[in-house]
Amino acid sequence: MKIAITGAFGYTGKYITRRLLEQGHEVITLTGHPDRPNPFAGQVQAYPFNFDDQAALTATLKGVRVLYNTYWVRFSRGENTHARAVENTRALIRAAEAAGVQRIVHTSITNPTLDSPLPYFRGKAQLEEAIRASRLSYAILRPTVLFGAEDILINNIAFLLRRLPFFGIPGDGTYRLQPICVEDYADLAVEAGAQTENVVTDAVGPDTFAFEEMVRLIAGKIGRPARLVHMPPKLALRAAQALSVLVGDVLLTSDEVDGLMAGLLVSSEPPRGETHLADWLESNHERVGRRYASELARHYR
Repeated sequence: MKIAITGAFGYTGKYITRRLLEQGHEVITLTGHPDRPNPFAGQVQAYPFNFDDQAALTATLKGVRVLYNTYWVRFSRGENTHARAVENTRALIRAAEAAGVQRIVHTSITNPTLDSPLPYFRGKAQLEEAIRASRLSYAILRPTVLFGAEDILINNIAFLLRRLPFFGIPGDGTYRLQPICVEDYADLAVEAGAQTENVVTDAVGPDTFAFEEMVRLIAGKIGRPARLVHMPPKLALRAAQALSVLVGDVLLTSDEVDGLMAGLLVSSEPPRGETHLADWLESNHERVGRRYASELARHYR
């Protein structure tokens, strides 16, 4: 069948697209970077988002049966704010309804709430509400931190451990997270797209780590000493901002620190991912963290 995916040339979208193509589906992508190199050659046709042109967006989605949505912004930058991402995604939902799309598989986040003080989590909750109110059948998947080839968080922790004399831990480091492998997440997403019932489910991996425990695991697997220094969260954020200038990126935001320390990246549901971070690091320890993974280069340059 014909399937559309936002961000097929990006991180999560690329893994989902590979699986859809392997199953023989026709795949198109909506992207903010239609002129970027196409990793799928002629197999995936790229269209611009056209969020401000409802007719064009609807026309792009004509004949599509399932829409996979991975579009979001990690942090606000210029006009690319969380509020703008919410409005853009609402436009996408309206266009999908008008085009006759039957199902949407939407990437959300664990523990979103409409009254969250964090724009990331509040915006995700607003979009879940919009999807539930739409005419589309839906699968809303709520991952936490994704790891795998080309990931940002785990890779850049390893990058810093390889290069800095010490690694700063905001607070006591006991706050928890449940990372999921991007390969597992892509499997779950494709499986959800083939179903028809409405579902909202967390998508987390089999391991629950305290943040410090995860950093020590990464250090051990790449063969670097874990020289950890506990820092007040605000001081750790300022240190991250200083490092951001050196690498030309946004290394960490205050909302990310607050969300992590508030325990929002863990789930009370059974894990659906199967890949253990330790096993993945064991297989990839030679390359993880060798090069810095830039959010700005990936999405804004």
